Order: sequence, then structure tokens, then C-alpha cells
Amino acid sequence: MRNPFLIDVGEELRHPGVRRTLARTAPLPGVALSTTRVPDDADVSAELVVEAQGATIIVAGTVSAPWVGECRRCLGPTEGEITAEVHEVFEQSPTEGETFPLVGEHVDLAPMLRETLALALPLAPLCAEDCAGPDPEDHPVHVPDDDAAARPADPRWAALDELRFDA
Repeated sequence: MRNPFLIDVGEELRHPGVRRTLARTAPLPGVALSTTRVPDDADVSAELVVEAQGATIIVAGTVSAPWVGECRRCLGPTEGEITAEVHEVFEQSPTEGETFPLVGEHVDLAPMLRETLALALPLAPLCAEDCAGPDPEDHPVHVPDDDAAARPADPRWAALDELRFDA
């Protein structure tokens, strides 16, 4: 199966400064964090502009994909859509962590897209802003202000109550 994110940039390299608009939509498996991921069969959409500047290729635009995960409070399923901006450099001798490889007259956008999407995934998603969690009676997420004064102070922090900074 041909890689839909492998693009030929020979024309751009022969005509530096000329821009080409590029759109690709295809699955990109393997994008995940600890609790969220882009489904392996979900389409990743990239709307990009490709331009050569000397012997380097500049790729800029947006990438978007759906994501799924677990709610950080109730551990129920949650989902959403991420969109991220990209502006990356591809060169013959890439710098680790800063640029991506340009192999001959071809650029593989997949590693750049994976990295961009992984950084855009939510780290601790919620199924809803008002999610009360799995046991809201014993472990409330929101404590009303009037109820906070009624709770006893934690004795482990009692020494801090005596601490004064005003001289």
C-alpha cells in the first residue's frame, strides 16, 4: 500500500520560492498518549503549503483528526477533534528534534504529522465540564464556598496556620 503522506518535492527544489498547496486525508495509525489517542482507522486531514527555500523544504498549514479517550474524573469514554498548526523544515541532514529528513526529492509527512497530533492531544480530557466523577457523594469535584468553612482543617498542615510573613 502506498504511503499517502509521502510527497514528491522535486519540482519545488528546482523552483525555490514557488509554493504548492497540498491536501491529504488518510488514516495515520499509532498516534497516542496515555489516556487519549487518534483511532488507527480515523482519517487525518492535512491542509498544507509546501515551499522550497534553497535545499530545504518548508511545510506549513493545519492538521486535524478525531480523538478518543477516557474522562479523567469518571473514566467514561470521551471524544473530540483536534486541530494543530504546523510549520516544519525538511532537509538533507536533519537536526535531531528540530528538523525532519528530506530523502532525495521526497518528504514523508507522517512522522511530522504524528508528532504534531500527539502534542495536540488532550492530556486529561473530560467527558463534560460538569462531570461529577464516579462517586460524587463521597468524592465531590466541586465544593461550594459555604461548605469549605465547615470542613475541619487537616491536622498535618496545622503548623502552617501559625506561620506569619508580616514582620
